[in-house]
Amino acid sequence: MHIRVLNESDAPLYQQIRLTALKRSPEAFGSLYEKEAQFSMEMVKERIRPTQYKFVLGAFDDRGSLGGIVTFVRETSLKMAHKGNIFGFYVLHECRGKGLGRRLLLELLSQVKAYDGLEQMNLTVVSDNHPAKRLYESLGFETYGVERRALKYNGQYYDEDLMVLRL
Repeated sequence: MHIRVLNESDAPLYQQIRLTALKRSPEAFGSLYEKEAQFSMEMVKERIRPTQYKFVLGAFDDRGSLGGIVTFVRETSLKMAHKGNIFGFYVLHECRGKGLGRRLLLELLSQVKAYDGLEQMNLTVVSDNHPAKRLYESLGFETYGVERRALKYNGQYYDEDLMVLRL
């Protein structure tokens, strides 16, 4: 697998894996498949366009297929610019169990170390997603709180753990 920052030309591949994530794991994301399936390709391009405050990493196999994604977004306000956030982390089911998720997160953490003044990374994870929580904890993330009933999907509530990694 080759990991790199996605650009606008990757929008169709990104949209495909993003919609797969929303369809297969709807409880894990704040957005809905039905909403994002309506996004124009221009909207998707804008979403993944790298800036000084955000980027999306993708993991590609030798055939050019995208097997995993993760998004970094830095806070922009002066009082919060010391924090970055991890969003939209997803690895296709057929690519799991091979260390791909770990490699994506390690690459993200490696890249954000170059950001001047960035001191911590935050993320949220559905509380009963034990494999993801184990991965985050193995990289040094710690749970600092739980938001009860953070998400509601099909009448069921999901708690989310709030996690932080001090850089």
